[in-house]
Amino acid sequence: MAQYVVNNHSVENIISWIKQGTVAIPEMQRPFVWDSTKVRDLIDSLYKGYPVGYIIIWKNPDVKLKDGSMSSGKQVVIDGQQRITALTAAIAGFEVIDQEYKKKRIKIAFDPIHEKFEVLNPAIEKDSKYINDISEVFKIGFDSFNFAFEYANANGVNPSEINKTITKLTTIEANTIGVIELNSTLDIETVTDIFIRINSKGTVLSQADFAMSKISSNEKYGGDIIRKTIDYFCHLKQRPMDIEMIKQHDIEFSGLQEFSNIQWIASNMEDIYMPDYNDVLRVAFTSQFKRGRLSELVSLLSGRDFETRDYKEEIAQDSYNKLHDGVMKFVNKTNFERFIMIVKSTGIIDKSMIRSDNVLNFGYALYIFLKDKKVDANTIEKVVRKWMVLSILTGRYSGSPESIFDYDIKRFDINDPLDYLKSVELGELSDAYWNHILPTRLNTSVASSPFFKLYLMAQVKSNDRGFLSTDITVQTMIEDRGDIHHLFPKKYLQNNGFKNRADYNQIANYVYTQQEINLKIKDTAPNVYMKEVTNQIETKKPLLGGIVEQKELDRTFKENCIPTEFVDYDVNDYSDFLEKRRQLMAKKIKDYYFVL
Repeated sequence: MAQYVVNNHSVENIISWIKQGTVAIPEMQRPFVWDSTKVRDLIDSLYKGYPVGYIIIWKNPDVKLKDGSMSSGKQVVIDGQQRITALTAAIAGFEVIDQEYKKKRIKIAFDPIHEKFEVLNPAIEKDSKYINDISEVFKIGFDSFNFAFEYANANGVNPSEINKTITKLTTIEANTIGVIELNSTLDIETVTDIFIRINSKGTVLSQADFAMSKISSNEKYGGDIIRKTIDYFCHLKQRPMDIEMIKQHDIEFSGLQEFSNIQWIASNMEDIYMPDYNDVLRVAFTSQFKRGRLSELVSLLSGRDFETRDYKEEIAQDSYNKLHDGVMKFVNKTNFERFIMIVKSTGIIDKSMIRSDNVLNFGYALYIFLKDKKVDANTIEKVVRKWMVLSILTGRYSGSPESIFDYDIKRFDINDPLDYLKSVELGELSDAYWNHILPTRLNTSVASSPFFKLYLMAQVKSNDRGFLSTDITVQTMIEDRGDIHHLFPKKYLQNNGFKNRADYNQIANYVYTQQEINLKIKDTAPNVYMKEVTNQIETKKPLLGGIVEQKELDRTFKENCIPTEFVDYDVNDYSDFLEKRRQLMAKKIKDYYFVL
């Protein structure tokens, strides 16, 4: 069986598909991202007979209804949404939704004398040479002969020539566009591969993109509502100021319970977790379906029976109901805020401290899943907190997370959550990991390293103070965007032969300290500036930081994982210092993990 067929369809046919609802355009209810001039250029290309690219449609499989009959759902446009939206806007007069969620018309004007298209503006509107809105020409009953006669009188031109031009304009509807129809039996992986190979822009669609297209095409089971709930929630998290616009311009949706349930996010200023539609889908799917592969979500929404390999309406209906429940649990104010509270309780108090969306996504899916299973709140908090940190420690969800998402959620389903956590700890976090693997991973100059972030999380969790600080905590400096400084000053190392950034910018040489302390240290050796500190302990006169007691110096060394010999170190001890500090940092991270 052919994987796809290519046919040419007239513009008129394509527009009729949208009007009749036989083809779904997921983007029709979302902000139109094309500039109006691109709409003008598309119409101009069609007028001149130029090619305008292909549209790619994915057929829905035939679904067996409860009475045994077969039904085929809408076909879904997976590439070409913007072009089709532009055509329906310019030719059929459809409204589009702008970036502020206002509905508006894009009017393309046409000068039949010079055969020129322009986006309508006030100046053109006053120019008698222009037809202000070409959609008027395509309306049923438009009288081109009388129009040409009146236009010619107003502009002093030959009416027959104008009539010819108007006739040429109306033939735009007869022009054809290539439509690639992908077979309904294709899986997402194959669809993705075909899409990449035939898409001239080289655009890559994610499985979440396909899933969102599938969701929005099904109004029977509320897919369009699910899609809007996801879109608006994510949009309001980024742009809370748009909430009144949405209320005004999507009155129908804003009257639904789904909108009522997401309004709170517009006043939530927390930015540690800023989910997009991909994140919402993954969490909802994993928590409710106990699966990790979004390709399976698309199949289930189509009604796929994995055992018989045919498609059934009851499976599609159940899948939409489950997905709706999962999305509503994701956007639930209590769930979201309690999950963020758990995230913060790990020591993640700033978005810069966690770069893995996958860790947060599985953490939230696990939270919702365990809550659904009626696990007690204290156990949920402990399991979710430790699981997220374990995932960062081991890079569990780096790269493609789907298979391990699938594996983990199934294991959490059939095991006691604490037992499964313990079994993974025993396998992944052995003594060899803490004593050798983790110190090796701390041997890097990348400040964004997740292992350095783990060290900072441990410091936050312990309420540690900055290096040589008596009161200012590491947490305060992170929250106030404080600076990370070098224990062996960068200039000092450079002056003594360490010219390579990878050497002097080792994360084991990094420490949070107050800027005024760093300025006083300048580019001196540790044994020089630490001599000042030991002197002020004797004199009780603080000059470099506020430490005037030996116990305070011991504390700042311990909290910042600095070996006691540091007071005597110079450039010759740098390599030894890095090795010892990595071991101390690894031990701090280990102690932190086991008290979570």
